[in-house]
Formats: sequence, structure tokens, C-alpha cells
Amino acid sequence: MKSIISNDRKCIVCDSTVNLHKHHVFEGTANRSKSEKDGCWVYLCSRHHNGSNAGVHYNKVFEMKLKQDTQRAWEKIYGTREDFRKRYGRSYL
Repeated sequence: MKSIISNDRKCIVCDSTVNLHKHHVFEGTANRSKSEKDGCWVYLCSRHHNGSNAGVHYNKVFEMKLKQDTQRAWEKIYGTREDFRKRYGRSYL
């Protein structure tokens, strides 16, 4: 499945094309596979993934913004906020 955020093979933060990681926005065993199926993933460079304090795994503000942006995109494609809650267990908005 293509990403519902961006399919460009570059970091969505800094546009780097070096050392890219595929980040599934909604974590956990079940939600990771749903994220893959629904296109709820993005490319991040190492620095913005887990290689520094600026990374999504350490920066809670960045993590929440990415989840909110992805939820908004999901709702435009797949359904309502209640549908999102049922699928992912909670709303980030």
C-alpha cells in the first residue's frame, strides 16, 4: 500500500534521501499491520526516526503532530472519527 501522507522516497522532515527508514505511524503489533495496510506510514531519515532527540521516537510533539496529520488523512479516505477509533483504539484529534 502506498502512503497516504507521502510516497516520495525522502524524509518528510528534511527531504534527505540518505539512510531512510519506513516509520509506521500507529505503533503496536496490531496497529503496525493496520498502518501498513491503510498507508499510515512515512519515510524518515535516521535523524528524524530514531537517531537523535529530534526523532519521532523521542520527540513527543513531533510524534503527536504526525499522528494527528495521519489521522486527518485517514478520515478523508476511509471514514469518520468513530471509524478511526474503532480501527486504532483511540483518536489523536
